[in-house]
Amino acid sequence: MSKDIEAGGRGGFSGKDYQDPPAAPLIDAQEFAQWSFYRAIIAEFVATLLFLYVTVLTVIGYKVQSDVDNGGQICGGVGILGIAWAFGGMIFVLVYCTAGISGGHINPAVTFGLFLARKVSLVRAVLYMAAQSLGAICGCALVKAFQNGHYIKYGGGANSLADGYSSGTGLAAEIIGTFVLVYTVFSATDPKRNARDSHVPVLAPLPIGFAVFMVHLATIPITGTGINPARSFGAAVVFNKSKPWDDQWMFWVGPFIGAAIAAIYHQFILRASAGKALGSFTSS
Repeated sequence: MSKDIEAGGRGGFSGKDYQDPPAAPLIDAQEFAQWSFYRAIIAEFVATLLFLYVTVLTVIGYKVQSDVDNGGQICGGVGILGIAWAFGGMIFVLVYCTAGISGGHINPAVTFGLFLARKVSLVRAVLYMAAQSLGAICGCALVKAFQNGHYIKYGGGANSLADGYSSGTGLAAEIIGTFVLVYTVFSATDPKRNARDSHVPVLAPLPIGFAVFMVHLATIPITGTGINPARSFGAAVVFNKSKPWDDQWMFWVGPFIGAAIAAIYHQFILRASAGKALGSFTSS
């Protein structure tokens, strides 16, 4: 692999065939006058609604089919592997569909990580998170409306800490799982990587979907796998039982910490943004 050559070299030659987009402003009032801004918010709402609708239905369907007391079979349904595929597959599909409109976040933790990296403004980040949370609530509400009996009986797809695990273990699972996801998002959408490895075609939604799939395989037995505060919040609101609410804090704190660590790791260590900024300062 060849070394990166920074722009502005001697003789006017530059071996750097990519350009980082400028940092997003903290507050961009001009966004409010753009239809694309509202279109992106609507896209995040609809995508999160569809995400929760399909995945929660998958979780409930598996529990129905594996309930031996009600005619199910021990190995009936899609199993944990199928649930993980449902979450990962839906993220792949929805990120693919919405990436060109909103960036395909579909997750407040992803939005938070991109905000810390100055990829989105504060206004956009806040409204994205609100749209994602509302979309998650509506998605779970649709599931409950269509299958109210099964929804209540089989837990509504709500996240909670499994018996036998401590809060520290659950929190760590959420931090690490979200780190894997957000780190993958940064890597898959890195313009430097896309330019350097242009001979290796990478469809960004694919590794992101696989990251969600793999994390679910690892952490479903611990927390049911949150790594998405909107997903956990929407299910808790509609199911509205004490256990999901008691554990709700770890499904916000853990993902936000994991997203922050991923943003810092990718931007300041792998991309050496801090070193470049210091070098520019000293040279000037």
